[in-house]
Parts: sequence; structure tokens; C-alpha cells
Amino acid sequence: MKQRFSSLDVKVIAHELSNALITLRVSNIYDLSSKIFLVKFAKPDHKQQIIIDSGFRCHLTEYARATAAEPSDFVRRLRKYLKTRRVTAVAQVGTDRIIEFQFSDGQYKLFLEFYASGNIILTDKELNILALLRIVPPGENQEELRVGLKYSLENRQNYAGIPALTKNRLQNALQKAVDRGEEGLGSEKKIKKKAGDALRKALAVSITEYPPMLVDHAMRVTNFDSSVKPADVLQSQDLIDHLMRSLQEAQRVIQEITSSEVAKGYILAKKDGYNKASKEENSRKGLLYDDFHPFRPRQFEGDDSTVFLEFQGFNKTVDEFFSSIEGQKLESRLEERELNAKRKIEAARQDQANRLGGLQEVQSLNERKAGAIQANVERVQEAMDAVNGLVAQGMDWVEIGKLIEVEQKRRNPVASIIKLPLKLQENTITLLLDEEDFGNDEDSAYETDSDVSDSDDEGTKKKEVKTKSTEKRLTIDVDLGLSPWSNAGEYYDQKRFAANKEQKTLESSTKALKSQEAKINQDLKKGLKQEKAVLRPVRKQMWFEKFIWFISSDGYLVLGGKDSQQNEILYKRYLKKGDVYLHADIQGAASIVIRNNPKTPDAPIPPSTLSQAGNMVVACSSAWDSKAGMSAWWVSADQVSKSAPGGDFLPTGSFSVKGKKNFLPPAQLLLGFAVIFQISEESKAKHVKHRLQDGGNMADSAYGESSETASVVRQEYGEEEDSVEGLHDESDEDGGHESDKDDVEIPSNPLQPASQSGQQEVDNEEEEPAPAIQNLQINDEPSQSESIQNDDEAGDSEGETEAPTDYQPSGTQTPSQQGGKKGSAPTKRGKKGKAKKMANKYKDQDEEDRLAAQQLIGASAGLEKARAEAEAKAAREAELAFQKERRRAQHQRTQQETAAHEEKRKAILELGNDIDEGEEEKIIALDAFVGMPLRGDEILEAIPLCAPWAALGRFKYKAKLQPGAQKKGKAVKEIVGRWLADTSAKGKVDPTSEDTERMWPREVELLKGWKVEEITNTVPVSKADMQSSMAFQLFL
Repeated sequence: MKQRFSSLDVKVIAHELSNALITLRVSNIYDLSSKIFLVKFAKPDHKQQIIIDSGFRCHLTEYARATAAEPSDFVRRLRKYLKTRRVTAVAQVGTDRIIEFQFSDGQYKLFLEFYASGNIILTDKELNILALLRIVPPGENQEELRVGLKYSLENRQNYAGIPALTKNRLQNALQKAVDRGEEGLGSEKKIKKKAGDALRKALAVSITEYPPMLVDHAMRVTNFDSSVKPADVLQSQDLIDHLMRSLQEAQRVIQEITSSEVAKGYILAKKDGYNKASKEENSRKGLLYDDFHPFRPRQFEGDDSTVFLEFQGFNKTVDEFFSSIEGQKLESRLEERELNAKRKIEAARQDQANRLGGLQEVQSLNERKAGAIQANVERVQEAMDAVNGLVAQGMDWVEIGKLIEVEQKRRNPVASIIKLPLKLQENTITLLLDEEDFGNDEDSAYETDSDVSDSDDEGTKKKEVKTKSTEKRLTIDVDLGLSPWSNAGEYYDQKRFAANKEQKTLESSTKALKSQEAKINQDLKKGLKQEKAVLRPVRKQMWFEKFIWFISSDGYLVLGGKDSQQNEILYKRYLKKGDVYLHADIQGAASIVIRNNPKTPDAPIPPSTLSQAGNMVVACSSAWDSKAGMSAWWVSADQVSKSAPGGDFLPTGSFSVKGKKNFLPPAQLLLGFAVIFQISEESKAKHVKHRLQDGGNMADSAYGESSETASVVRQEYGEEEDSVEGLHDESDEDGGHESDKDDVEIPSNPLQPASQSGQQEVDNEEEEPAPAIQNLQINDEPSQSESIQNDDEAGDSEGETEAPTDYQPSGTQTPSQQGGKKGSAPTKRGKKGKAKKMANKYKDQDEEDRLAAQQLIGASAGLEKARAEAEAKAAREAELAFQKERRRAQHQRTQQETAAHEEKRKAILELGNDIDEGEEEKIIALDAFVGMPLRGDEILEAIPLCAPWAALGRFKYKAKLQPGAQKKGKAVKEIVGRWLADTSAKGKVDPTSEDTERMWPREVELLKGWKVEEITNTVPVSKADMQSSMAFQLFL
């Protein structure tokens, strides 16, 4: 089985990685084991991850793997230098098995070595080693590698360039091989080589850019006999030309592989119950992966035991090859642990059964012995009397045994039932008794005379009868001090004692067995946690999962921003004509957009969807922590803009709203964590959706609204607005102030201080400030109007605004200005004459002499310090001026881009042509997401979802969340843990996947693939508790 890369594999992998990773940034680096690492790359809407197995492989992977709890020292150093760095180049070093990654235009370089023991080396741009996985000591044929030394590339294979393929080079390579072969003839060691190995190895040593497998493939394509020896090729010009054509074919294969961005890959697998007719992925379970190549090797074409599996992309080929082997090892380890636990439990049960079986056998045996004594009372009494008589006569115990042995040979009936040796020291003897009375047959057997000699045949028959009777008789110990009936009673007592012991043993062993099973299961769970999880493909996230999102009960996609950047993205990309924008005048409230059908943008949004979106707006604000039910409001898309009344544009994540706000009822602070399933295209027809994208009879039910319903909805919200206006007017009249404003005034918010402004700005005039966009005026001074920003992003606009420059009022003057106008003050007495003397004394002294004299007496130190401070101050002022000018230019660019976007958006909203390419497909794809799969559905993915509880009416897996002190990660972990715990409960899982009230195996498989750390961010609140009354609900 192939385990490491060849030089061609490295070349193809580096080529594909270069096309896949350049411009991506390193998001993080993880340990998978001491030599295997996972590196994640990302940029907006694009993520990749690679596996690095030092010395063996490096490739993109589509499978999720369990990472180490704590990073190693090597990974910490890699994170320190490479995290957030951009990949600028990926290439092979010459033709050696080394891949070079360059980050930040060569600022850092990462070298992966795939030969010998392998290594991972991080250097700076001057190739000084900053970190490495394995320290290499100096030795023969290896250079020393450690932190602080330079990493050398000059001695790498073909680092200066690949030599041209010529006949002279080929002849020299063959000649070197012949010379090495002649030198080896004198050695005593004889190495057995297969036919063809000599020529392939001769080429592999000197022409290193072509691996032996590729050379063999090229020889078969060009029909070259690979068994020819190098010496024979040198002697024939035709063979040299033919071999040259073979190497040119190998060169053509390499050029063809690297000519496209993605190369095809082939896995060579051995058949093991493989069904060739089946094309499903399950059929690959009967294959044993053996080798992989970026080309289809000709040498395996005629092998019936080999199956070729083709993949689009060599990275995918290698990932499938190694991940399949890795997954099989993980599954085998998990199965081995489970089998060991089952063996332990079975051994404990078997031990209990053996103990109980032994006690039952003792009872049965004692009962049989007692019965045998009662059935042979007379014979037992005779044997006891005989032995007691001999003991009473004072005969030695040894002599008694010998006497009984002699009598047994004489076939004495009493002696024949006594078994030697005697146990007279215990006052017992052992008797052999039948369990039943044979009557006359046995009596006749006892009627023998020592003087009568029978024939040989009769003697043989009697021996057979005796042997058979001996096999049937029981060995019973009889107490000589008791009567036969008393001895039988003793055995009955032992039987009752064994029965009582059996009952107690059964009770205690049952408890012990349960305890032991619990301990074994606990050890199994602990061991399974220590084992790495089975490999599962990484689920590619949908485009809307980066936002706060859910699908309303009416089938509308609701999106929300997690920060100001996402709010800006929602406004610029996804707020189209017919959509609805929601917000609340509460600190931290989210900006929510309800996506309408682009085909029918004029269709109204149902009240239930508006209510659910409003609940999400309030839940994401500070009202969640304070448990205060507040109201959100909504406006149409054309009421939202980036322009401010003063002609400027608001910063990122802030918007202005013109016209009336439609306030919703107070929100219910109740969310739900649920699972939404993605089904296949064929399964969508079984689900009756609330919204349909295509035309037909169901078009009216797509949005659940008719024109009459729309008017009712607008009338309902209009009444609410009028009531709010009436309250505001009354308050104004009571205060003695009149207002001509037609807009609704924002009600006071108990969660927001009076001095704190909201997020959106409402224009008091009905007409829009068109000149602000058409005649853009860039004002360096900050706008005097109140700009409204996000409460959580209030400090982010520091670079967007400038402080006004200081100036002096016209009625005041500085002291220097005043002195210049009034003239200098009169000189004090004696100062004028002193000044004249000093002028005469130093009249011949120039500036250089003056500075030298001041330096000698130390008078220039203060001047130099003052000059240095002045220079530093000037440098700081210059830097501040530069940064100010840079921010000003950046602000101008942002304002211009915003103005251009506003112009384009205004035109689109007026014309109504705002359906982008692919927009319709994105909306239609929502039909593939269902909360409860139906029988026969093909479930593709299980996606975590957090939505208002009212939107989760038809969901199979859901749990209520309410405001609380528990961290959301712990709450999500508890919810998922309960779902997974139900998978092992009896009757909870339906193996046939028909009962919608029970869990299905496919659902369980997808839930087990979740990682709590990755799904926790689905919940938009920081803390939440499961509701006590109905905290957990698996089904409806």
C-alpha cells in the first residue's frame, strides 16, 4: 500500500494547492497528532483546509477531524508567525519532494519535506530557521537543522533548473548504471532484482524528474521492453532512440497533468466483494485502496483484480485515499472497544450463570444421594455394621482396608458397595449406591460362591455388568455414627442450605451484575471520548448562514447583521425593492431585513412574519438581558438610505430613515434552538410550502396575502400609528408647544438614556434631499446635524471624522501680537552699556566660534535638547498631518463610493429592475429547507437554527430559550446532548424512517456530526436558559 508522495505527486499537489490557496489567509493551525497537522485558510465566502502529515502527505481535505485540546509548542510558534498571513506562492522545490509555501510576499516561508523521516521548517525571507518540527543533528549525507541556522536550498534536487532531456544525458545515465553494476560484481552480496528493475532504477537515479512508476507506464505506452539491461541499451542505437521516445512520453504526461488547474486522479483498489455493476458509493466498501496516481498506469490495465476509481482533482483523490484508510482505522478502534465491553459484560453474566448452575447441581446431587441412601437402607446398614464391628474388635484401620479389598475380590456383596480408601479418621466411609432398586437382578448378582468357577464367557459378561452398574452408582459419604435415615436427612439439609444460598446468590449477583455493567458502559463512554470521532465530510455553509437568519412560518427568509460591517453588507447587497427593514430604538438592536420574492416585489409581507422578525430585533438588543418587552418598527426598502440632511453620508452600519415608522406590538422574548433539514430536489414536491416561487394556482398562496388583506394590514398599522401620533400631539398641547410634524415621534425608551441617540435618523420633511446626492459636497468640517450611528459601533467612526481646527475669535489677540503693536518696553538702567561691551567683545566671533565656546562651557546642552524636542514635535505634527490627510482622503473615497451606490440604488428602486443574476435561484433554494422531513425524503444536511419560537411551529427538533444567566454554549451543549442521549433510548429511533414522531437513523447520523463549538454562534444572544416548564421538546 502506498503511504508517501513521489516527486510527481508533490509536483501535482503543489500545482493544485497554488491555484486553490493563493490570496487566502491562514485562519488557524491545529494538532491532530504529533506529526499530523490541520491548517485552515479563509477569505470572505471561501474556506479551505489542508492536512500535513510530515514525511508522507499534504493535501486539501473535505472531512472534519478532532483536534487536540491544547496546541503543541511547534503549533504555537507557527500560529505566532503565520496566523492571518496571506498565501502568495506554493511551489515544488526543483524536482525534490519538498513543497514551499510563501506568506506575505516571501516574508515567511514554510517548507514541507516528504522524504526520510520528513520535516516541517519555518523560515524568514532570508531562510533563517524560525521553527521546525524535528531537529536534525549533523551526520553523514544530512545537513544539520535547528533554530537559528540557515536552510539550504542549493543542494536540493534540480533546484537550479531541470536539465534538458537529450541523448547524451540518457547515455551518461545508462553508463553510470553500467559502471555501478561492474563495481558491484566484486562484492560478495548478491541482490536479487526483478526483470526490468535495473533499467528503471538506472533512470530513476540520474533522471530524477520522472518517477519509476511513470517511466514504466511510458515504456508500456511506447511498447518498450523494460527487461532490457542498461548495457544492452547502450550497445544499440535503436534501443536508445526507442527509450528516448518513452521518456518523451513521460514528459508529455507531466505537461498534460500540469496544464490544467485541476488534474484527474486515479485510485487503484483491490477487489474484495466489490460489485462493479453498482455505481453507488456504498459499493466502494468492497474495495481495498492500494495505490494512487495522477495518471492511469498502463501496467495495471489488464489486471482483473484491480479497479480504477477516477476523481476530478488530485487533492480529492489523495484525500479520499488517506481519509478512507483513516476512517476505517477509527471505526475499527471504536468497534474493538465496543466488542471488548460486550465481552466483559458477557463474561460477568456467564460467571453468574456458572455460580447459580453449580449451586443447582449441588442441590440435585444431595437430593439424589439422600434418595439413594433411602433406596438402599438395608445394604447401607449392613456395610455400617460390618465396619463398626471390625473397629469394635480393635482391628487396625489398614488391616480393615485390606480385608475389604480381599472380600471385594471374592465378590462379597457388602464389600462391593464400600469404596476404598476408608475415611475412618473422619468416622465416615464411602459407599457406591444405586439410585434405584434393581430387585432380583441385583440379588442374583450377589449370589456367588467362591468355590464355584464359571466359564470365561460368563466371567466376561459379569465384568461388563459390573462395569455398567459401577458407572450408574453414586459415591456417597456415610457417617458411621448415624443411622442411614439420619445420613439421608443430612443430605436433605445440605440440599436446603444450597437452595437458600442460591437465592441469596441470585439477588446479590443481580445487583453486582448491574453495577458491573454500569461501570463497563461508563468506561466505554470514557474510552470513546478519548478516541477520535469518525471522519465526516465538512458541511459547506449556505450564503446566509454568516448572518443572523431564520425562515419565517410563512416561508420568508429573514436576515440580520451581527455587526456594523454585516449591516452594511445587508443594505448594499440584499435590501432590494419590496423588502422590509426592521429595527428598534434600543441599544444593541439588530438591523433585520425580510427578503421578499423578487418576482412579486409589491406583494405585502404577512403580519406574522413581521412580528417574528420584530421579536428577533428586540431579542438581539439589551432588552434580552433586562427582560423588558419592547417594540420594534419596520419601514420599506425605499425609506432607508445612507444620506444625512447636511449632504454628508453616514458611516458604516448607520442609516437614515425617512417617512413614517410602523411600530409593532411589544416583542415576546422567547427564542428557539432547532434543526432545519435540507432535502433533495426530488423530495421538495412532497412538501406544501407557504410560499411558491413559480406561477400557477398556488401563486396567491405564496405570500398568503390578497389586496384586501394588504389593505387590512396597512389599516391596522395605520391605526396604531395614528394612536401614537395622537398621544404625542396631546403631550405637545399640554406642554404649550405646537408641532407641524407629520411623522411619528419615537416613544421614550426606558433602556436608553435621554442623552443617547438611536441608530437611525428620521428626516422631518417628506421630500428626500435629492441635492445631497446629486450635488455632492465634500465638507472637511464635521456636519452640524446629528449623525446617528450604531450603539455598539459608536467608537468605530474615529477615522471618519475630524476635529475642527482651533481658531481665535476676532476680538482677542495673543500677547505677541499685542506687544508688536504697542512697541518694546524701556531698557533697565545699566543694561544698555553692558550690551555695548558684549557687542564689542564678541564682534569678531562668528557663529561657529560661538557654538564651540558654548559647547566648552556646557551652555549648548539645553539648546540641543530644545532643538531635539522641537524636531521630535515637528515629526509628530507631520505624522499627525499625514494621518489626517490620509483619513480625509479615505473619507472622501468612502463618501464618493457611497454616493455612487446611492445613485445606482435609487435608479434601481425607481425602475424596479433589481433582480441580480442568481438572486432568484437563492430564493427558490429555500424550498429545500424543512423543519420536519416526511416519509421517503432524502435528507442531505442538518443545519442548526435559532429563531423566534413562533416561527418553529412545524419543526421536529426544537428547544425553547429564554433570558437567563447561563452561557449560550452550555445551553446548546445541553440541548444537543439530550437529543443524542435519546438515540440510545428504547423505541426512540425508527430504523425504517417512516414514523415522523420518532428519530430517524439519517437524522441521528447528521446530529452526531455536529460540533458544539461550531454551532454555538448560531444563537444571537450571549446568555440564555431553557424554559423550565417546557425546557426541552424533541417533537411537536
